[in-house]
Amino acid sequence: MSPGLAGRTALVTGGGSGLGRAMCLALSAAGARVIAAGRRQAAVTETVDLLDTPGRAAVVDVGDPESVRALAADLDGEQVDVLVNNAGVPGPVRNLVDVEPGEWDEVFAVNVRGTYLMCRAFLPPMVAAGRGDVINVASVSGKRPLAARTPYCASKMAVLGLTTTLAAEVGPHGVMVNSLSPGPVDGPRMERNFRLEAERSGISSEQAEQAFVSRAALGRMVTEAEVGAALVAMLGMPGLCAADIDLSAGMVAR
Repeated sequence: MSPGLAGRTALVTGGGSGLGRAMCLALSAAGARVIAAGRRQAAVTETVDLLDTPGRAAVVDVGDPESVRALAADLDGEQVDVLVNNAGVPGPVRNLVDVEPGEWDEVFAVNVRGTYLMCRAFLPPMVAAGRGDVINVASVSGKRPLAARTPYCASKMAVLGLTTTLAAEVGPHGVMVNSLSPGPVDGPRMERNFRLEAERSGISSEQAEQAFVSRAALGRMVTEAEVGAALVAMLGMPGLCAADIDLSAGMVAR
């Protein structure tokens, strides 16, 4: 158990599955009290049941201001001093000219607007307390070209810009804002992306996966557990502010 996280409360969006669940588990194992938030009550409740420490499940649609306000009101008695903005959607896998405006807006509503709304709701108590951490989950896809993924890449680049600017705003008040940029993470989301890329390119899913991971020095994807460990490590690094941590198994990001 990390003494740095014992006694701290972490709110993780998108906590019902995938990376969000892995982050919740890692934070709990390090001693934090975890609030797993997501759209589906059953999913976040299942995450909380898996935690090492007592936690709490909460329902929120991060892109909806009223839903975020309701969450903040519901958690008014909690001293949330770690906010992990992980909720995100992958968006379409198509060329830009074939992306519908509604699809574009959906990606930005969750990935960017959702991050903004959660920060807007939960930063004031951190600033008032003079301490806190915000970690926004970005992606190496916000720092390198990725064909047919313009909405997603653009949204993650926006998250990086939001992170550095917000860090300058609240850093003087003792609140650290950073981003964590995973590369390809082994799991259902990447399997979907490889399948869609295969359909678009006329190749097999295995070929699409190999072409993608071949860009990484380790020649593989990172795991959900590795992302959770990286999150905990970031929270244990004094002075880390306005930084982006690249966790991509050595994928060239720029």
